[in-house]
Amino acid sequence: MEITNVSEYEAIAKQKLPKMVFDYYASGAEDQWTLQENRNAFSRILFRPRILIDVSKIDMTTTVLGFKISMPIMIAPTAMQKMAHPEGEYATARAASAAGTIMTLSSWATSSVEEVASTGPGIRFFQLYVYKDRNVVAQLVRRAERAGFKAIALTVDTPRLGRREADIKNRFTLPPFLTLKNFEGLDLGKMDQVSSTNFADDSGLASYVAGQIDRTLSWKDVKWLQTITSLPILVKGVLTAEDTRIAVQSGAAGIIVSNHGARQLDYVPSTIMALEEVVKAAQGRVPVFLDGGVRRGTDVFKALALGASGIFIGRPVVFSLAAEGEAGVRKVLQMLREEFELTMALSGCRNLKEITRDHVVADWDRPRVLPRL
Repeated sequence: MEITNVSEYEAIAKQKLPKMVFDYYASGAEDQWTLQENRNAFSRILFRPRILIDVSKIDMTTTVLGFKISMPIMIAPTAMQKMAHPEGEYATARAASAAGTIMTLSSWATSSVEEVASTGPGIRFFQLYVYKDRNVVAQLVRRAERAGFKAIALTVDTPRLGRREADIKNRFTLPPFLTLKNFEGLDLGKMDQVSSTNFADDSGLASYVAGQIDRTLSWKDVKWLQTITSLPILVKGVLTAEDTRIAVQSGAAGIIVSNHGARQLDYVPSTIMALEEVVKAAQGRVPVFLDGGVRRGTDVFKALALGASGIFIGRPVVFSLAAEGEAGVRKVLQMLREEFELTMALSGCRNLKEITRDHVVADWDRPRVLPRL
């Protein structure tokens, strides 16, 4: 059966993958309310299309931190992609490069920064978790720089791992034939490093995070990071105006509005609902991006209309990777691109600058004052 949209890959991935692996990718925290809401909130935003505009030529190109990309659709960091497909992050890197867009590599990738760089040219960002041992962090950042990565996406919403009940039930841990490749030489590449007796009711990953990730992480560390790297830093995991203002003051080059795929704190708003608050607080001083719940080209348009400079996709990548490897990821990027282009044309927008707040109406908007006839 021919795949005609991004969401169809999830069911195929569910059939193909071991339950522990699929559940790890698919699940959210606790009641998974935010997981549903990340999707559902998009359906509460409707279009106000403009007609009779010459849309014979549509330009979707944009620049992110000065790098030109083919479309405002990028790849979010997702961990342990070799659980989905033997080629893992290699396949994702090649698909992103072929599509002319940016891939973000997870700290917890099953391929190293050097291995991903070896797949060929491409604009790549590196997602960073801050470990208790800051030498590990400094080494990792230097390696990413040397491997040609262009920015650091600092994850700031994970002082502790969210309670993902599927992972607890499945006793989730990294399969024995895989390692967290970036940490292999540092004895931090296996999840069984941590004594499981202290965390008997937890997933292997939660135990690993409790043992390794620094809970003291604060804004001063964002400043510290700028002393060890010249790469621009994107702060990933901002949901409020207050934190947006601090991020800008702390020297962030950009903000990613993210709730970690609804895997951390449940009952936070969907990212599309949090987006405008962050955009308004940023006041155009830094670009604001969004991840979470994007499955359609219409979702991409809605995010841009609400002020995002671009979006990142996570789960669609691992699901399509599981289903069809590199070809699957290429197809996801192509489908989203084509849907987004069609949405632009049918809304009367010929380039990204023409997408405005007036092209959408959200159910939280005040009633419009209709123009007098």
